[in-house]
This record gives sequence, C-alpha cells and structure tokens, in this order.
Amino acid sequence: MRESHIQKRSLLVLLMMTLLVLPWGMPTAKAETFDRNHYIYDYAHLLTDGESVELQHVASERGKERETAFIIITLDDTNGKDIVQYVEDFYDEHGPGFNQPHGNTVILAIDMNERDVYLAGFKKAEQYLDNSRLDLIREELTPDLSDGQYYDAFSVFINRAYEYMGNEPDNGELGYTGNGSIGSPQENISYDIKGHPSKNIFFQSWFQLIVSLIMAGVVVMIMAYRAGGRVTVNARTYMDSQRSKVVDQYDNFVRQTVTKQKKPSNNTNSGGGGGVTRGGHSHSGSRGKF
Repeated sequence: MRESHIQKRSLLVLLMMTLLVLPWGMPTAKAETFDRNHYIYDYAHLLTDGESVELQHVASERGKERETAFIIITLDDTNGKDIVQYVEDFYDEHGPGFNQPHGNTVILAIDMNERDVYLAGFKKAEQYLDNSRLDLIREELTPDLSDGQYYDAFSVFINRAYEYMGNEPDNGELGYTGNGSIGSPQENISYDIKGHPSKNIFFQSWFQLIVSLIMAGVVVMIMAYRAGGRVTVNARTYMDSQRSKVVDQYDNFVRQTVTKQKKPSNNTNSGGGGGVTRGGHSHSGSRGKF
C-alpha cells in the first residue's frame, strides 16, 4: 500500500514537471526545425508562382550581403490576433535569422482582412531599421498595397530595407543608393546621417531662401508700422463724462451659431513603434492601414 502511494506521488511530480517544461520547449523545437532559407510566406496567395520565386531569390541574395533575413508574410486573417502580436509570436516560435535562431531579421506582414500592414526589425535590424526608418519604408510601399500592386510593394520593402541595413544610423556617411522595385529602375535616393531621404523640402536651399525672404519682409513691415508712432487718441479723449448725456451703454446678444465638422482621419500614416515579444526579444516597428 505504501509503495503504491509513493508511485502515485512520483507520477504526479513527473506530470507537473512535464507541464512546466512543455510551454518553453515547444518554441525551441519549432525554431530548430524552421527553414531559415525560406523568406516568402504568401498565405493570402497574392503573388504568382513566378513572383514568389523572384522575391525569394532577391531576399536570399540581399540577406547574404546584409547578414539579415528579409521576410514577407501575407495573411487572410490573423486568427484573432493583433498583427503586431502575430509577428512577435512568429519570431518567438520560429526563430528566423541569418544562419542562427532568433538572429537579424526584418519582417513585413499584411493582413488582408483588417487591411493592416506592420514592419518589425529584430537584433541588428532593430538598430539599423529603427521606428523612423520603418515608417519611411511603410509610407513608400503603402500606395502600391492600396492599388493591389503587391509584388511592387514587396520589392520596395526588400530593397529599401537592404539600403538602410548598409547605412549606420548615426554615422556621417551616406548610405547605399539603388533602385526601388526589382527589375524596374527608379530614381536614385541618397540618405543623410539619420537615413532619411535628403530630398526633404526643408533641406532644399531654394526653400530656405524663400522662407528667409518672407521672414525678412515680415520684420521690415513690423518696423515700418512701429516707426509711425502709436495712436493714443480714442473716443474718450475729448468726451466730458460729467456733462455728457450718454448715461449708459449695453450690448444685446442676438443669436448663436454652432458649426460642427468631423475631424478627418488618416489611417495610412498611423505610425507605430516597437516593443518586446513574449519571449523577451525587443524590436522596432511601424504599423498602418492600406
């Protein structure tokens, strides 16, 4: 009887240890069996076979040069998850990366059901593709997503991410300059020390000259206005309040008109940010609608 009781207790302890180990062991097993040479997960079937093959090839070649996995995920829905949570769980469970689990990775995920788009950078990509750089990439590819030009949008993602991964965020060197879409030359874009396009209107000399002239004109007008002296004479200057027959003054409130206007929203520029996965992996991020 005592031996049977000891066996039951041992079985119960073993069962509890198994339950404690399983939640941590399953993601590790998935990460070990995950194909880190596969980059295009077109679950929503937005690409032709030829387009998937081409994007897979380019992502592989770009990834070797930057030692980073460029991953694209398309979804019909996220099974009730927020798209950010989906991407974080994907990284935790599968452990993508360049030649190692949970390595340098940048992910573009879109949910066709909610029209959500999210970009995230892990490890080295978190530094080189920070929130602001991911915002720029997302803003550039969103018009193609809205137009249903998914191949072009994914091409922009791979090439822009590749460019930024070759341009350190805080150094004074210009980044890589290249084409936007695969197989279709676009205008070359150079980048400043933060990785932002140098074509920003605030950095153009002609714009700065116009602003300077406007400011100078305003200053001259103010000086000319004040040069004439201030007018100190008013209606009360020549009025004798003791003898005046004006004994009272009042205002009548007649009517009030209230106009309401709905504030427009722009979901395509919702921005976003990074975070930390449930597995403890920090990342940068940018989300929006298309």
